[in-house]
Amino acid sequence: MPARVCFELRVRPELIDEYVARHTPVRAEMLAEIAAAGRRNYSLFLGEGGRLIGYYETDDDAAAQAYLAASPIAAAWEAEMAPFFLDLEGRPDQAATPLTEVFHLADQLGASVRPASAPSDHSASAESSASAPTESTRS
Repeated sequence: MPARVCFELRVRPELIDEYVARHTPVRAEMLAEIAAAGRRNYSLFLGEGGRLIGYYETDDDAAAQAYLAASPIAAAWEAEMAPFFLDLEGRPDQAATPLTEVFHLADQLGASVRPASAPSDHSASAESSASAPTESTRS
Protein backbone atom coordinates (compact mmCIF):
# COMPACT_ATOMS: atom_id res chain seq x y z
CA MET A 1 0.00 0.00 0.00
CA PRO A 2 1.47 3.38 -0.94
CA ALA A 3 2.29 6.00 1.64
CA ARG A 4 0.30 9.21 1.35
CA VAL A 5 2.40 12.22 2.34
CA CYS A 6 1.07 15.71 2.98
CA PHE A 7 3.10 18.73 4.03
CA GLU A 8 2.77 22.46 4.59
CA LEU A 9 5.01 25.40 3.75
CA ARG A 10 4.48 29.18 3.70
CA VAL A 11 5.27 31.13 0.54
CA ARG A 12 6.27 34.76 1.08
CA PRO A 13 3.15 36.75 0.11
CA GLU A 14 5.14 39.20 -2.00
CA LEU A 15 6.59 36.28 -4.03
CA ILE A 16 3.42 34.26 -4.67
CA ASP A 17 3.06 35.30 -8.32
CA GLU A 18 6.68 34.42 -9.06
CA TYR A 19 6.39 31.12 -7.17
CA VAL A 20 3.35 30.15 -9.25
CA ALA A 21 5.16 31.17 -12.45
CA ARG A 22 8.10 28.90 -11.55
CA HIS A 23 5.67 26.01 -11.29
CA THR A 24 3.87 26.73 -14.57
CA PRO A 25 5.46 24.44 -15.66
CA VAL A 26 8.25 23.00 -13.51
CA ARG A 27 11.40 22.25 -15.52
CA ALA A 28 11.31 18.87 -17.27
CA GLU A 29 14.49 17.63 -15.57
CA MET A 30 13.00 18.29 -12.12
CA LEU A 31 9.75 16.56 -13.07
CA ALA A 32 11.82 13.55 -14.17
CA GLU A 33 13.70 13.51 -10.83
CA ILE A 34 10.46 13.58 -8.83
CA ALA A 35 9.16 10.63 -10.84
CA ALA A 36 12.50 8.77 -10.63
CA ALA A 37 12.40 9.20 -6.84
CA GLY A 38 9.15 7.26 -6.79
CA ARG A 39 6.76 10.09 -6.00
CA ARG A 40 3.49 10.13 -7.90
CA ASN A 41 0.13 11.84 -7.76
CA TYR A 42 2.04 14.90 -6.55
CA SER A 43 0.07 18.13 -6.14
CA LEU A 44 0.64 21.54 -4.59
CA PHE A 45 -2.27 23.67 -3.37
CA LEU A 46 -1.89 27.37 -2.63
CA GLY A 47 -4.16 29.05 -0.09
CA GLU A 48 -4.60 32.55 1.27
CA GLY A 49 -1.56 34.35 2.57
CA GLY A 50 0.84 31.93 0.89
CA ARG A 51 -0.21 28.76 2.69
CA LEU A 52 1.09 25.92 0.52
CA ILE A 53 -0.09 22.33 0.98
CA GLY A 54 1.67 19.53 -0.87
CA TYR A 55 0.57 15.95 -1.35
CA TYR A 56 2.13 12.91 -2.99
CA GLU A 57 2.09 9.14 -2.86
CA THR A 58 5.09 6.83 -2.82
CA ASP A 59 5.89 3.21 -2.06
CA ASP A 60 8.91 4.16 0.08
CA ASP A 61 9.07 7.75 1.34
CA ALA A 62 12.48 7.33 2.98
CA ALA A 63 13.95 6.08 -0.31
CA ALA A 64 12.28 8.90 -2.25
CA GLN A 65 13.66 11.46 0.23
CA ALA A 66 17.14 9.95 -0.01
CA TYR A 67 17.05 9.91 -3.81
CA LEU A 68 16.10 13.59 -3.98
CA ALA A 69 18.57 14.57 -1.24
CA ALA A 70 21.38 13.05 -3.35
CA SER A 71 20.18 14.51 -6.65
CA PRO A 72 22.15 17.51 -7.98
CA ILE A 73 19.08 18.48 -10.05
CA ALA A 74 16.82 18.50 -6.97
CA ALA A 75 19.48 20.31 -4.90
CA ALA A 76 19.70 23.09 -7.50
CA TRP A 77 15.90 23.38 -7.72
CA GLU A 78 15.47 23.46 -3.93
CA ALA A 79 18.22 26.09 -3.57
CA GLU A 80 16.41 28.20 -6.15
CA MET A 81 13.07 27.75 -4.36
CA ALA A 82 14.30 28.29 -0.77
CA PRO A 83 14.03 32.12 -0.85
CA PHE A 84 10.30 31.84 -1.61
CA PHE A 85 9.47 30.38 1.82
CA LEU A 86 8.90 31.90 5.26
CA ASP A 87 10.34 30.42 8.46
CA LEU A 88 12.24 27.65 6.75
CA GLU A 89 15.65 26.33 7.66
CA GLY A 90 17.17 23.97 5.12
CA ARG A 91 15.90 22.66 1.81
CA PRO A 92 12.15 23.07 1.31
CA ASP A 93 11.76 19.42 0.28
CA GLN A 94 13.34 18.27 3.54
CA ALA A 95 12.22 20.93 6.02
CA ALA A 96 8.50 21.16 5.21
CA THR A 97 6.09 20.55 8.09
CA PRO A 98 4.50 17.11 7.66
CA LEU A 99 0.77 16.83 8.30
CA THR A 100 -0.86 13.85 9.98
CA GLU A 101 -3.56 12.04 8.03
CA VAL A 102 -6.71 11.62 10.11
CA PHE A 103 -9.14 10.41 7.45
CA HIS A 104 -8.97 8.55 4.15
CA LEU A 105 -12.21 7.55 2.46
CA ALA A 106 -10.97 4.39 0.74
CA ASP A 107 -9.39 3.06 3.94
CA GLN A 108 -12.55 3.58 5.95
CA LEU A 109 -14.84 2.21 3.25
CA GLY A 110 -12.66 -0.90 3.08
CA ALA A 111 -12.72 -1.31 6.85
CA SER A 112 -16.49 -0.82 7.06
CA VAL A 113 -17.40 -3.70 4.74
CA ARG A 114 -19.06 -6.33 6.91
CA PRO A 115 -20.23 -9.83 6.11
CA ALA A 116 -23.98 -10.01 5.42
CA SER A 117 -24.55 -12.06 8.59
CA ALA A 118 -22.81 -9.55 10.90
CA PRO A 119 -25.11 -7.77 13.36
CA SER A 120 -25.75 -4.12 12.73
CA ASP A 121 -25.43 -1.35 15.29
CA HIS A 122 -28.15 0.73 13.60
CA SER A 123 -30.73 0.07 16.32
CA ALA A 124 -28.42 1.37 19.08
CA SER A 125 -27.48 4.49 17.14
CA ALA A 126 -31.10 5.15 16.18
CA GLU A 127 -32.11 4.81 19.81
CA SER A 128 -29.45 7.22 21.06
CA SER A 129 -30.15 9.76 18.33
CA ALA A 130 -33.88 9.61 19.06
CA SER A 131 -33.26 10.70 22.65
CA ALA A 132 -30.79 13.45 21.69
CA PRO A 133 -32.29 16.94 21.51
CA THR A 134 -32.66 18.44 18.09
CA GLU A 135 -32.61 22.09 17.09
CA SER A 136 -36.42 22.15 17.04
CA THR A 137 -36.74 20.65 20.55
CA ARG A 138 -34.22 22.94 22.28
CA SER A 139 -35.54 26.05 23.96
